[in-house]
Amino acid sequence: MSGATRGHPAQAGFSFGPTALVTPANAITVARLLAAPVYVVMLVVWGASWINVVVGFVLAASDGLDGYLARRHGTTRSGAFLDPLADKAVVLGALITLAAQSRLPWLPVVLITARELGMQAYRSWVGRRGVSIPARKTAKLKTLVQDFAIGVCIIPPLAHQHDLQLAMIWFACALTLYTGAEYLLDGRRALHRPTAPSGS
Repeated sequence: MSGATRGHPAQAGFSFGPTALVTPANAITVARLLAAPVYVVMLVVWGASWINVVVGFVLAASDGLDGYLARRHGTTRSGAFLDPLADKAVVLGALITLAAQSRLPWLPVVLITARELGMQAYRSWVGRRGVSIPARKTAKLKTLVQDFAIGVCIIPPLAHQHDLQLAMIWFACALTLYTGAEYLLDGRRALHRPTAPSGS
């Protein structure tokens, strides 16, 4: 689910400046962030169930919706920070819950968690230096694979397919670490890119 990189505003009748806080996109993002602990409780209470599948799908789809609204009405610095935070709260909350229930092994979940939290800190660090690093398409694929890794644990017909769950979580882990390395390399290039002379 990553909408961290949001494009330029389209012709939408109105747009928000980069410092705006109250926007339709941010409202959806905050709702996703607040829904993350509720979703964790639902996973604990109902486990593999269709209601959890539906709620998980809605949370994943809303990531695309807030990204669309941001592109349509203008990007904001608050949205650029909150959007990946909401993604990570939902995904990591679900993965840690599933690991605590022994439905997923801890090692790939810990590696994914460390990468996601580390990248969030790194994103903030480079942002304070005025550097914005666009997310690659592989980052969006990573989020999708993480969602599938969760899905194969909570979709009732797949709930006992342990080999499939193991394959998916390790695939998600490998892709998560790979995209993290990509982001670090992109950040290093951006930080060391020479600044164009004034007036050029």
